[in-house]
Amino acid sequence: MVPGYLEALPALEKLGIDEVIVFCINDGAVMDAWADDQKVGRDGEGTMINFLADPHGKLTDALGLRMSHQGPQSLFGQGRCKRFSAFYDHGVLKV
Repeated sequence: MVPGYLEALPALEKLGIDEVIVFCINDGAVMDAWADDQKVGRDGEGTMINFLADPHGKLTDALGLRMSHQGPQSLFGQGRCKRFSAFYDHGVLKV
């Protein structure tokens, strides 16, 4: 997933995309470590790809995207977010 976005950075910039946000139900330290591993940004620094934490799943729940299958819950002990993509233009969901 992330390598594909890194490869697509020039095309995304040409399209006027300002930022790609990757978030999941996890704590900030884990997201920072993952961002470092993937060589992407932290808080707007580095690349236009930024990793953000949703530690309590509030954003995930607000979007209605929490996984309901017991498999991930039993393995990880916390909820997981479904994989998805969305396109926002000036704060308005377009796709």
